[in-house]
Amino acid sequence: MNSKSTAAAGRLAPSPSGRLHIGHARTFLVAWWRARSCQAKLTLRIEDLDAGRCNQEHIDGVLEDLEWLGLDWDGQWRLQSSGLEPMRDQALKLATRGLAYACTCTRKEIAAAQSAPHGEEGPRYPGTCRGLYKDLDSARLASGREPALRVQVPEGELQFVDQLHGARCVNVQQTSGDFPLLTRGGEPSYQLAVVVDDARDGVEEVVRGGDLLDVTARQIVLQRLLGYSTPRYAHVPLIVDVHGTRLAKRSAGLTLAELRARGVRPTQVVGAVARISGMPAADEGNPRDFCASFALDRIPTGPWWFDTDASSFRRPPAWPGPAGD
Repeated sequence: MNSKSTAAAGRLAPSPSGRLHIGHARTFLVAWWRARSCQAKLTLRIEDLDAGRCNQEHIDGVLEDLEWLGLDWDGQWRLQSSGLEPMRDQALKLATRGLAYACTCTRKEIAAAQSAPHGEEGPRYPGTCRGLYKDLDSARLASGREPALRVQVPEGELQFVDQLHGARCVNVQQTSGDFPLLTRGGEPSYQLAVVVDDARDGVEEVVRGGDLLDVTARQIVLQRLLGYSTPRYAHVPLIVDVHGTRLAKRSAGLTLAELRARGVRPTQVVGAVARISGMPAADEGNPRDFCASFALDRIPTGPWWFDTDASSFRRPPAWPGPAGD
């Protein structure tokens, strides 16, 4: 899996909903190393579908931060919002094939449903509207509401292998139920957008943060229904705060812009990330300095936190594993 001769096209896919932090730096560096160490194509797609949080200032900030780290990509970067129609087309094709259906339920109604247990992913959709309406127009006319479109998730367990976390077995129907493809406003959901864009960009390997491991099964469901090939996946362990909570874009003192303002050099960040990613110790360096020694199977499992005073990573105090784990 980690052979240098295996060139699988990869991608960087940041969301411009805030400034990038040290956790993003770790994930994007690993994704970059993975592609560049095996001479694979690497694209940059800025995922800006969350119109309420994404703006031009954050897009400019993402580009500034990636370039500050010393990362590059092949071809022209693009905004995800520039290609919405192919996503809508694929969703409507699933509906035409009877694999997706109109849903008029509100979030409040879903949350209140007795058969919708609440987990980390939110309430499971209980299938209230499955088979209720002929199509989107019928749902709109019958309910007086603008309908969403949900995929009809097959029953049974789905198995896949993550290159860092091993074999996974998920019953998507039990964990999330029939999930959205299009919102009530007709906008593509995150799951649909990522699947269609990865196929369109020719992505063969997805290296991303560990917080997205749980949505992978849903994306594989869509890939199979749409007739797309499934990329290889590798979910990079997270950077957390000292309490073991994953970082957010509002994490004080940990954004790359804040570190830069404090005089931290990009080569320091790169060197620190290389050390926790299984590469030989080095105080600092440019990303290309570490390509030859990079391999996915050398990345230690478990979380790390970033000591802003020392500009270095440490195990969280509550982490039970050994230092070399």
